[in-house]
Amino acid sequence: MVDPLPPGLYIVATPIGNLGDLSPRAADILARADLIAAEDTRVTAKLLRHIGAERPMIPYHDHNADRVRPGLVARLGGEAIALVSDAGTPMISDPGFKLVRDARAAGHAIVTLPGPCAAIAALTLAGLPSDRFLFLGFLPAKDKARGDAIAEVAAIRASLILYESGPRLGATLAALAAGLGPREAAVAREISKAFEQCVTGTLDALAARYADAPPKGEIVIVVGPPGEAPAADPDDVEAMLRAALARMPAAKAAGEVARATGVPRADLYARALAIRDAP
Repeated sequence: MVDPLPPGLYIVATPIGNLGDLSPRAADILARADLIAAEDTRVTAKLLRHIGAERPMIPYHDHNADRVRPGLVARLGGEAIALVSDAGTPMISDPGFKLVRDARAAGHAIVTLPGPCAAIAALTLAGLPSDRFLFLGFLPAKDKARGDAIAEVAAIRASLILYESGPRLGATLAALAAGLGPREAAVAREISKAFEQCVTGTLDALAARYADAPPKGEIVIVVGPPGEAPAADPDDVEAMLRAALARMPAAKAAGEVARATGVPRADLYARALAIRDAP
């Protein structure tokens, strides 16, 4: 007889392509859960067949999450419920975080089973800086909103990771090229599947490649960080520091201007004290 799982919410990462990537621990939890909350029960049923298990399931996705969530939280006190997405780690571009938030607020146990994530897998394939990165999910579909979202992150000194669909890939790459310039980038698709591919190049070159040839499959775009910023003009830094000193103490003013210009905070603090104490 299989031992029952302790009640609580189990966050289970599932394969993004190759079913062999499901961890033994994840398979064990799925096989023993009292209930599985699945993005698409048909997709999860295939995974359960792969491990030779059959468990009760309930759909949990963007369109029904607000209605279903209270009932799931109420059941967590006496049942083990596994949360899965169609592929990868739950809560990456899906509504799972609200279930975790409400379960924690209600005092229920929460256990995470780490595993596949398309964003991280693509970052490892891209060969771009990985010490700092920002996950953006899907950009807006409309041109202006998409351009605004790109402009918002243009100055961030980190690699950017985005999800995209085949039909929208060319337009998204063109918008990224227009907003970010010719940065190095990568387009990864079908990760861990038989036809896994990662194409690298500048954003403008990739936009041209995919303009009239949208690929199939799940797609992740990785964009490298901007180049080194030009040195700040000393006169501009001085003006910014004086303006900041009019609003806040020297230490805070130095910190604010340091973040905006990249000038060392210690240098700015010394200058701020000199300005403040000048007759």
